[in-house]
Amino acid sequence: MTSNIVLSEVEYNVVGKRHLRPDGVDKVTGRAQYGADIRLAGLLAGKVLRSPHAHARIKSIDTTAAAAGPGVHAVVTAGDLPFAALTREELGGDYQRLKFANNHVLAADKVLFKGHPVAAVAAESQHLAEEAVKLIRVEYEVLPPAMTVREAMEPDAPLLHDDLYTSELGQLSERPSNIAAHMAFATGDVELGLTQADLVVEREYQTASVHQGYIEPHNATAFWNADGQLNIWCSTQGPFVVRTNVADILRHPVSRVKVTPMEIGGGFGGKITAYLEPIAALLSQKSGRPVKLLMSRTEVFEASGPAPGTWMKVKLGVTREGRITAADITLAFEAGAYPGSPVMQGAACALACYDVPNGRINGYDVVVNKPKTAAYRAPGSPQAAFAVESVIDEICEELGLDPVEFRLRNAAKEGVRRVEGPVYRRVGLVECLEAARNHDHYRTPLEGENRGRGVAAGFWFNRGFQSSVNLTVNPDGTVNLIEGSVDIGGSRATIAQQAAETLGIAYDEVKPTVVDTDSIGYTMVTGGSRTTFATGWAAIEAAEDVKRQLVERAAKIWDTPIEDVEYADGVLSHKSDPELRMTFKELARQLLGTGGGVTGVSNVDPAGEGNSFGVHIVDLEVDPDTGKVTILRYTAVQDAGKAVHPSYVEGQMQGGVVQGIGWALNEEYFFNDQGQMMNSSFLDYRMPTALDLPMIDTVIVEVANPGHPYGVRGVGEVPIVPPLPAIGSAISHAIGSRMRRLPVTPGAILEAL
Repeated sequence: MTSNIVLSEVEYNVVGKRHLRPDGVDKVTGRAQYGADIRLAGLLAGKVLRSPHAHARIKSIDTTAAAAGPGVHAVVTAGDLPFAALTREELGGDYQRLKFANNHVLAADKVLFKGHPVAAVAAESQHLAEEAVKLIRVEYEVLPPAMTVREAMEPDAPLLHDDLYTSELGQLSERPSNIAAHMAFATGDVELGLTQADLVVEREYQTASVHQGYIEPHNATAFWNADGQLNIWCSTQGPFVVRTNVADILRHPVSRVKVTPMEIGGGFGGKITAYLEPIAALLSQKSGRPVKLLMSRTEVFEASGPAPGTWMKVKLGVTREGRITAADITLAFEAGAYPGSPVMQGAACALACYDVPNGRINGYDVVVNKPKTAAYRAPGSPQAAFAVESVIDEICEELGLDPVEFRLRNAAKEGVRRVEGPVYRRVGLVECLEAARNHDHYRTPLEGENRGRGVAAGFWFNRGFQSSVNLTVNPDGTVNLIEGSVDIGGSRATIAQQAAETLGIAYDEVKPTVVDTDSIGYTMVTGGSRTTFATGWAAIEAAEDVKRQLVERAAKIWDTPIEDVEYADGVLSHKSDPELRMTFKELARQLLGTGGGVTGVSNVDPAGEGNSFGVHIVDLEVDPDTGKVTILRYTAVQDAGKAVHPSYVEGQMQGGVVQGIGWALNEEYFFNDQGQMMNSSFLDYRMPTALDLPMIDTVIVEVANPGHPYGVRGVGEVPIVPPLPAIGSAISHAIGSRMRRLPVTPGAILEAL
């Protein structure tokens, strides 16, 4: 039986309540329209030809036979991209960025991972498209791949890019390298801090590439009209990002690209990159017909972005009493085929849970012959936490210290400066640790052989960024809420709740709709735990705009100065004449006859995002004969600032735990020595099922974020951070041997035993 506990600071009328989900009925009845459901007149089916090699030079591509195939209307290669006709001089300083972006969409001179797109066709049916792709002849010169981050960093490693030079703390190296960037953060004097320590522990850790595991594969439908208008329908977390990327790659005016986000069957950060959209657009332009592209599950694994594999080294110095004196950390993250791993985020998160007086973090972004990495829920933070929290657990064991008390002794709090610079405002890590310490789970001794308990903390920055909301008052007193944020985890509800709370009306009188990029102002992606915070803020501002206009309208109707009218709890009233009073609904009925409708508009870029922390406790049992791990009990504690919809917060916490369990125990990309992924299906890529999981207890702590009107903090990222180290430490306690590589598979456990 799971126990969901909310430790609340403030109560509101609408915010904080468990309302029905606006899109729930459509989704459970099958009426909701996802990307694959698009049906347009004259629609063609597309198919992408992908590289069978992890690293090879393209010597020639012959599409003649495919273009002449039955029912084929278009064939495209990298030569059809506008980039192919532009010189380095014409592109200037943007050359390398655009080269990488274009070559990721369609390989030009080299393929850099198995599954790399090389060509694509559009035909009358999916079967004809698949047959036509087989007719394309590509001649490759196979090259040796660099498959791991350590291997790719070696001086004699095969080079993925002849023109990639290391950005070494802002300066470019003289020789090409697979190391795209080296960055560093530091504070205090690390060497001095290490001399002040009674115990210094230095360890190395590795994690494997893992996939987000969303159920819906990538898809895109495009129609390039004869007038130059390009319409795209797709499954994405960020329609405006897709619009920008497509316009950039196709050198097409951004005003002539409209992206309509369909319902999304999961993303977790993996549906931000535009993989199919530019290809579908090219095929549509060439054929004059709309074109739909769908990825198979194998293509999703082999050609979309996983979280990176990593190598990490952590050195921590502590006093006998359990005070951290110094930390020295090195992180090397795989970027995949093109630069851009989340190593900077990992470096910024690595020590964020603690007050570290002397710290140094070096991060390396390294290209390897794998799919380009993408965001996966708190990108970079789970890996860094696995390394740092594991060392802390080992220190606590060595010194005989309680792991929660150790963390309380060193916990980040208001006024503490992080190693990379920012100073915390009001944060809730201490409250989360105290809630974990006082929880029945932690206070109950774990008994039995081959059992272990693990504790770990986790951090995510949270983000603000741009959001836009329009609120239109209807004559019946309801409100249409128009937003640009794709709804993945219930944000229609949480944004509507904040609008309703601000207006002082009922939740079910606000009707939220997610619209296309032509119908709302610029809105950043649904990701980074920003949506309920930032788009919610936009809804609050739009609601305040509505209130201001309603006050003006009431003053006009009553023929009284504006300053004599006040708005409170959905009621307008005259400050000195009690007979002059109207409810929101009553005024709404009069709007059209007294000057027209009312629409509140807001475009925001809020900077008040509140950092979020979580603390997890896990009990597990290891079967010494098979190496199988059984999770016995799991408790997740998290500061939500203010849980706008507690059920959805609990769902985020539990979902993050489940993904973290998979990451810790089973999930990994497995490659052969030619760089080919050998487990590119849900049959072989082992994700947890309900049979693998216990009921997951949640404790929502509410330490209000001072940077938001309702105290909101993002919640979607943090829950995936602590499971990796918590489970790794619990296994180590259960078997008496430290596990420093994830996933901790049954085979790894048997080898350790």
